[in-house]
Amino acid sequence: MSNEIERFLERQDEAVSALFLENNGDELTDILVAALEEALEILVEAAPAETLH
Repeated sequence: MSNEIERFLERQDEAVSALFLENNGDELTDILVAALEEALEILVEAAPAETLH
């Protein structure tokens, strides 16, 4: 994993921890949705162009 990705994940962990402490569900949901969208983009980029049948 690159340093950039590690730093991003560390910042996300810090933000999520703060939101848990503040009990702010809406912002936490927004962060989780953004993280899932980014993960999906990474998976799409990593997937081979052709599928095997």
